This record gives sequence, structure tokens and C-alpha cells, in this order.
Amino acid sequence: MDRRGAPADRVVSRTLPVAWGAAATGVAAVAGFAVAGWWALAAASAALSAGVVGASVGTRYVTRAQRAELDVLAEQVERRAEQVAALGHELRTPLTMIKGAADLLLERTPGPLTPQQERFLQVIGHQCTNVVALCESLLTQAKIEAGLFDPRLEPADVSVLARDVVTAMRPLCAQRRQHITLDTPQVAPRIPADPLLISQALTNLVSNASRFTTIGGSIDVRVMAVDTGVAVYVTDDGAGMSREQRRQLFRRFATGRPLEDGTGLGLVITKTIVELHGGSIMVDTASARGTTFLFTLPAANGGSAP
Repeated sequence: MDRRGAPADRVVSRTLPVAWGAAATGVAAVAGFAVAGWWALAAASAALSAGVVGASVGTRYVTRAQRAELDVLAEQVERRAEQVAALGHELRTPLTMIKGAADLLLERTPGPLTPQQERFLQVIGHQCTNVVALCESLLTQAKIEAGLFDPRLEPADVSVLARDVVTAMRPLCAQRRQHITLDTPQVAPRIPADPLLISQALTNLVSNASRFTTIGGSIDVRVMAVDTGVAVYVTDDGAGMSREQRRQLFRRFATGRPLEDGTGLGLVITKTIVELHGGSIMVDTASARGTTFLFTLPAANGGSAP
């Protein structure tokens, strides 16, 4: 809080009780008019008026002070979001170029590679991909903190979105020899949703499942029509999480899994996306038993979107 405002706040905090006390005294005196007569009524009216005016002025001052403080905080959040967005952009551009150059070398367009050179280039490409994804997450998080993360709702079929995400994630799972399956209803309700944001949430969950599932493991994605809208399950058969690790979920820069890659921003962003749609997200996990993330999205007015 701004220190310059502290003395004024103390004055207001002391003045308001006095003012309201004067008003209360005036009310009590008016109630005793029948006993004390007209002079008591005049004195009571004066006290009541002075008390109400003083309390009103003090209340208005407090409201203005609070509004000014909120404006300062909003400006600080916006400035921070702009700084993070600028940093993410400046990092993402050169990293994308580095990854592109590494991919060209891996294609052997400039010339042949030794096995050791190929391994080094694969490491460069993989790390560039991770940092570019981190930059994207930081940009999204900056938009969330600045209040600029508003979904553009339209009637959407979550089954179609899930199918596209699973198709896009199959090559990554194939590299890790993981088996990914998709189960969707024959007829799914169209619900009000932002297709890009829901696809991002699904991608985050499937990517998270792939990261924490063993080589050769399984990932199951399931879309269900429920009474309130749509439910989406993403299940892996990995190591699962302990109760303490479970408490670290949905916190920035905490993955809930020790000694693993990741910043935890993906789950924070996923939770924000789901809640912006009026839904909720839950997790069912236990050590050595895998993990299931479930999120629900409501239908429009309790029914399907047109």
C-alpha cells in the first residue's frame, strides 16, 4: 500500500466512528422528543444531520482511496504482463530460428551427419521446442494476469476438438512408444466454447500425460455427454502422485512430480481456461496407479447449444 495514503486512512478510520456516533446520538435524541420538547428536537436534528453528512463524506473518501489503490494495482499488473509478453516474444523468435536451422541440418540438406552430430542436433531441437512452449505459456499467463484472456464462445463439438488434438499428439506419443486411444460418443452436444482455448487445454493435459507416462505406456482420452454438458477424461498409467505431490498441482512452477521437466504453467492455464467456460477440473491419482484428469464444460441454459 502507498505510504502517503496511510495518514489519510487513519484520519478517516477515526472520523467515521465519530460521525456515525453523532448520527446515532441524534436518532436517540429524536426518539426522546416527547420528554424533552422542541429544543431537544432541534439539537437532535442538528446532531443527526452533522453525523450523516460527516459519515457520508468519510465513506466517499474511503471509496475514492480504494478506487485509486485498485487503479495503481491494475496498472502494475498490466505493466508486468507487458514485460513478460515482450520477454516471451524476444525469446521465442530466435529460438524458433535455431530450431529451424537444426531441423534443416537433421534433414541432411547441407550435407551428411555423423551419428554423434545427429544426436546433438536432436537435443538442440528438443530443448528449443521446450523453451518455445514455455514462452507460449508465459505469454498466455501474462494475458490471464492482465485480464485479457476472454473466451470467444461459439457452438463447439468437443469430440471433434479432442479428435484433432489426439491426431496431432500421435507422433509425439509414437516417439515414446506410447499408445493413445480416444473414446467419444456417437452424438455429442454442441456447447458454447472457444475452440482454440479448449484445444489448448486438451493439448496441455495430453502432453502432461505423455510426459509422465513410462515408455510404452498408455494414454486414454474420453469424451462423455453428461446431464450438465460435457465431461472430458485424460488418463495415463504412469507412476501417479502422492498426496503431497497432488497438493502442488495447479500452482505455477510446481509440477507435482519431482525431478521432472515442466513448469506447471500448463495445468494453471488449463484450469483457467476451464473455469472461464464455467466448468471445473479435478484429478484422481495415487502412487503407482496412474492419473486421471477430468474437466467438465456446461451446456447453454442446461441444454445443448444450438
